[in-house]
Amino acid sequence: MIVFLSMSEKQTKKKFKFGFYWAASCGGCEIAVLDLNEKILDVLNIADIVLWPVAMDVKYADVENFPDQYMDVCFFNGSIRNSEQEHMAKLLRKKSKVLIAFGSCAHHGCIPGLANLHNRQTIFDTVYKETVSTNNPENKRPLVNSVVKEGELIIPEFYDNVRPLDKVVDVDYYLPGCPPPVPLIINAVDAIAKGTLPQKGTVLAPIKSLCDECERNVNKEKKMPDIKRVYEIEADPKKCFLEQGIICMGPATRSGCQTRCINANWPCTGCLGPTPEVTDQGAKMISAIGSILKIDQEKKLTDAEVQALTDKIKDPIGTFYMYDLASAIIYKKRK
Repeated sequence: MIVFLSMSEKQTKKKFKFGFYWAASCGGCEIAVLDLNEKILDVLNIADIVLWPVAMDVKYADVENFPDQYMDVCFFNGSIRNSEQEHMAKLLRKKSKVLIAFGSCAHHGCIPGLANLHNRQTIFDTVYKETVSTNNPENKRPLVNSVVKEGELIIPEFYDNVRPLDKVVDVDYYLPGCPPPVPLIINAVDAIAKGTLPQKGTVLAPIKSLCDECERNVNKEKKMPDIKRVYEIEADPKKCFLEQGIICMGPATRSGCQTRCINANWPCTGCLGPTPEVTDQGAKMISAIGSILKIDQEKKLTDAEVQALTDKIKDPIGTFYMYDLASAIIYKKRK
């Protein structure tokens, strides 16, 4: 069981020790921490940040010399793409009482996980050989170990697959989003401070779907008249995207983002991950689309008509698995 001191106890005892780490991700989760604005002062009132490579000069040896479970909580953002990130994930698991998968990349693999459509060889062929701008007549590739005049040079090994954090180490909690919404971060920190974190393995976000809190979700018996890309029509800002033919991941996605994208008249792309009862977010959404797509039930579609309809979804993987391909049931391209 994980036990933290209450705020009253903290006033007379040492602060928490927090750590932040950045693996395979864009860095947006680091910015989300700064987006706490003045609330960051509340965090600093209860915790000392002892690890934050993006803001502090920290060496491997510094972390290795931490006693085991030295940090009360480590917020780990980013998926696992290479050997360095795997090493740090295992090291930080050992040095932390609580490890939180912070953001979509750590939670489900996110955008880096789309690389699972290709293996390392294909990626290296593209980057170091096949692009028009590449001039590499000797076909040189990155090597884990190289000898240069200054000595031996070692770089991380690039893996075939991208993995979410919990495929590498045991994870205590998940704070989803790309990046996690500020209110969810504040709620998580508050629960840590008060010692009210839920049971291990909990996703620290509401369990209802985004549709449940969306103001556009008025018609419960909705039908999707066609499939359109967002640039093909001018979306009505008061009408459900699905009823306008635009794919919105709301039915298969957790709420908790305050419908930020939808408020900007952009459909949900699914960054908070699936609701608790959903095993595979993409498969759930494909099923949802199939159940509401308005097709004349009395007319049997020809194979060509079915193909023409599905061809309107130009990027099925990017549409339905943008954030969770690396954690999906079929998590990589099969040959």
